[in-house]
This record gives sequence, C-alpha cells and structure tokens, in this order.
Amino acid sequence: MTQKNLETEVIINSTAARVWQTLTDFGAYPQWNPFIREVTGVSNSGEQLTIQMHLGNRVMTIRPTILVIRPERELRWIGHLLIPGIFDGEHSFVIEPAGENRVRLIQRETFNGLLVPFSGSLLGNTKRSFSTMNLALKERVEQSN
Repeated sequence: MTQKNLETEVIINSTAARVWQTLTDFGAYPQWNPFIREVTGVSNSGEQLTIQMHLGNRVMTIRPTILVIRPERELRWIGHLLIPGIFDGEHSFVIEPAGENRVRLIQRETFNGLLVPFSGSLLGNTKRSFSTMNLALKERVEQSN
C-alpha cells in the first residue's frame, strides 16, 4: 500500500482557545474558509461529518469519522473513497504553543491506498488548499482578537 503525507503550518497571533473556537465553529466556515466550505455533523469522537471541500476547480464531498477531539490541541478525522483501502485520508489540525499569545497550527493529512500513486494533481491541489485555509484562519482569528 502506498502512503503520502502532506503538511502545512502557520503561526497565529492568538490563543489556542480562540483558534480552537474558530476551527470548531463549523457553521461559520462559509464566511471565511476557502477550502472546507461546509461541515455538518456533531464534533464528538466517533461521529461522522459531511464535509464539502473546494480543491482548485473541483468540489468534493466526504463523510469522515472523527477519531480525536482534544479541545485546544487536536482535531483528527479519517475518510475513505468508496471503501477503505482504495484512497483513505487521515486529516488533522494540531495546535501547539509558539510563545505568549501565539500558536502554531499544523494541518496535515496522511493518504493511504491503492489510488494514492495516481493522485498527484489532486494531492498538489490539496496542499495548496491547506495553505489557503491556514492563512484564512489566521486572518479570521487575528481580526477577532
């Protein structure tokens, strides 16, 4: 099985609590998030979400299951294309301290599955979308301080 890791990060001049509040306020995503445009579902471990993402000119809907929810530290889910093992993605947002009223947000995804070697352009668009979302989150949080 093939694996591919994507990772982006941004420093946000705010508290972990404020970043977490913005990151988990799914209802506000259409107002600021250029990548993940819509999320429905409950943010509890084991719950399934429905997520609409914009990747370049493509719109994709996935239905991942939340694996980890640690307030002010980590949100992680896993999604599958069709059936597990074809194209799986484990996505996480990790918030780390980076000084007084500063945090590092790390957005990463590990892709596994049979189709990963054939997904180069999709993965390139995905990494760019991570960076775009990170900057939009930074702007949203810092403007609300």
